[in-house]
Amino acid sequence: MEPEKISEGRVVAFIDIGTNSVRLLLVRINPNGSYQPLTKQKETVRLGDKEFIDRILQPKAMERAVIVCKKFMELARAYRAEEVIAVATSATRDASNKVQLLEMLKTEANLEVCTISGAEEARLIYLGVSSGLRLGYSKALFIDIGGGSTEISVGDQSQCYFLYSLNLGSIRLTNMFLPDETGPVSEEQYEQIKAYIRRKTTDITKDLSKYRVGCAIGSSGTIENLAKIAFVYLHKTSHESFEKLGYEDLKEIVRAMCALPLEERRKFPGINAQRADIIIAGAAIIETFMEEMELSEIRVSKRGLREGLLVDYISKSEFSYMITQMSVRKRSIMQLGLTCNFDEEHAHTVTRLTLELFDSIQALGIYEFREGERELLEYGSTLHDIGTFLSYDTHQSHAYHLIRESTLPGFQPEEIEIIANLAYFHRKNTPKKRHPNIAELNKDAVKSIRVLSALLRIAECLDRSHNGIISHVRFYIVSTDSLVLEIHAQRECQLEIWEVEKQKKYFKKMFGYNLQSKVLIEQDAGVPLVLEGNSELEELPGVEMSSKN
Repeated sequence: MEPEKISEGRVVAFIDIGTNSVRLLLVRINPNGSYQPLTKQKETVRLGDKEFIDRILQPKAMERAVIVCKKFMELARAYRAEEVIAVATSATRDASNKVQLLEMLKTEANLEVCTISGAEEARLIYLGVSSGLRLGYSKALFIDIGGGSTEISVGDQSQCYFLYSLNLGSIRLTNMFLPDETGPVSEEQYEQIKAYIRRKTTDITKDLSKYRVGCAIGSSGTIENLAKIAFVYLHKTSHESFEKLGYEDLKEIVRAMCALPLEERRKFPGINAQRADIIIAGAAIIETFMEEMELSEIRVSKRGLREGLLVDYISKSEFSYMITQMSVRKRSIMQLGLTCNFDEEHAHTVTRLTLELFDSIQALGIYEFREGERELLEYGSTLHDIGTFLSYDTHQSHAYHLIRESTLPGFQPEEIEIIANLAYFHRKNTPKKRHPNIAELNKDAVKSIRVLSALLRIAECLDRSHNGIISHVRFYIVSTDSLVLEIHAQRECQLEIWEVEKQKKYFKKMFGYNLQSKVLIEQDAGVPLVLEGNSELEELPGVEMSSKN
């Protein structure tokens, strides 16, 4: 599975052959290290149907899996995938006739499949889920409930400390406890399933109690569907983003679903009808786990094993630095910028200058910034020009929509709004409070956008020619109502200074200070030429020579 060097960019397919579903992720990996998901597909095949009693994959189940894999391979060929990485999990690894399935997949679907261990499955799930979260050094508990097994891990942003796979899954337990159940599930039956799970998890919950975890994150179709049911049934909303599943909500919806016969359960609010027969057993796993680990809620992630395969693939390529050396948030921003083919050099120049302006204002103590504003300013600056690949004339508007409509793993919705609006207001319009972009945002977010955009607008002006001729900037106070913007330039920068002049009025409105420009041109001889006054270089009152320290 060692990828070759990615030079011209390539399409890679990742296939996860699970116990309940087969999933496909098709990705274009670009020469600059960014990647674009081309399509995600999921088909329910019930590969583990009736398997876990005698450890034999049923002929019809294998046939279903092969048909879906053939379809996925056709799709991969249509996208001209150069490489296909396919893994099989619990149902396949536990089956005595797995060789037969692997041969069928090879001959009929032209697909080479690697059967992975439970621990490797847990590791890949951890990679996939954690790559979309902002954890830092805080440890999280990861739980993924599959059809045949449940994978548990503990990790922070960069490291996994614990990996475990339990032979507990929604199909496996349904086969064991509710094999032909079409009526309601009695409380006694449900408690019987939970008692079995409790016995099987005794050792692992002891091991897990040694770790101090900040939160629990659940992934898989079972957990996603339970979170959706809780929202739709209890909160009467069809909201598409189900970010959490609370223990009390879980208990309530499970009792309501157990009371119904299978056909009625298929119509339960929010339920995936294909999952109705196995969701009770799946719910028993997560409910028991939440009780044993004393979890009041679990965060829900839509990422999983196939995203883990992608992260693992990139970490073995020349772009491994994007995984190993960047935070989730930085990686999200760079991914979006690279995908939009942004002018990386200009973006970095503007970002550097913006942060110098921010740090200088902060050091002078003339404005008290909120925690986290510097980081959001950095990201807004990095992405300010990404709309140009669609159209230069209205590129700020395109940037705004591109940022808002990107998922940007690791960011909260309000943070995405601030970043998007910084990109929108980096030129032309200034952020007036009634502007439709910000009219619905809270006061703090609007204040951040207005103040931070004043700095970004100046920094953008300072690289107006995209030549990176401004090497350093800072503010200093000259009187109770005036600041000097000291600009270190490698050569004459008349265009930049003219552009800065246009921003002085808005700067005063935000910070309460008049702004004067002072340009220091760094000459080859090491002596800077100091130009002072307003922005019109020809009209500067005097030229002062001074030694450079």
